[in-house]
Amino acid sequence: MKKDAAGRDERPAALRGEDMEENKRKNRRKRGWLIAAALLGLLAAAFAVWAAGYYRADDKALAALAPGGTVSVARTDYGWLFDGPGTDAALIFYPGARVEETAYAPLLRRLAEKGTDVCLLRAPLHLAFFDMDRAESVRREYDYARCYVGGHSLGGACAAICASRHPGDFAGVVLLAAYPTKTLDADMTELTLYGTEDGVLDRARLEEGRRFAPDRSAELVIEGGNHAQFGSYGRQRGDGEAAIPPEEQWAQAADFIAAELDRAA
Repeated sequence: MKKDAAGRDERPAALRGEDMEENKRKNRRKRGWLIAAALLGLLAAAFAVWAAGYYRADDKALAALAPGGTVSVARTDYGWLFDGPGTDAALIFYPGARVEETAYAPLLRRLAEKGTDVCLLRAPLHLAFFDMDRAESVRREYDYARCYVGGHSLGGACAAICASRHPGDFAGVVLLAAYPTKTLDADMTELTLYGTEDGVLDRARLEEGRRFAPDRSAELVIEGGNHAQFGSYGRQRGDGEAAIPPEEQWAQAADFIAAELDRAA
């Protein structure tokens, strides 16, 4: 910049004005980036707080992880394995959104007792959609004759997406208070279970999901059951009041799934 003896800018006023406008633009961009960074930081903090407020497994669920009976329960790199007396079939299970995976131990242990082993997945931040294809990688770790994929609520939706992405790899899907959003392979079996008192399940989308189902489909509507009692983590916001105890809901669900998977086999 050319200056006179007094230190004043000797350039024409037009050039000086252009520099001033450019400096203003730079300052505006800088302020914009700072505001965007601050907003992203706030959103990240809000998400972390939201994700940390997940539903935790209660004492009944933790008791179902204890050794004993015909089922061994072991920690794995992907979550938990419920290894029962059966050797031919396994269900790979996604937990519901913001639900601790061990909350499903009472139901899944009952299923393993009836002959279908269960691989229970641990979801990143308790949200299955962050790793929707995990079931496929877990399937490859074992040599079961038949592998099914399933889950509860959002976990069920993610299970159905995983199955649609890997046609031929899974024998079927098990959806607890959930529905598919993509077409499933025609050779699959789809099982759908939900309770009459479920206040969380979107019934309209459940109906829409029927068009994606394969021909071999079966449904169980549990009279008096609700959304949360497929697991064991207490009341869920927005859910209806169950008219049956959780043990009854687990028993009905396990009996239905076991019988239908045997029939499909």
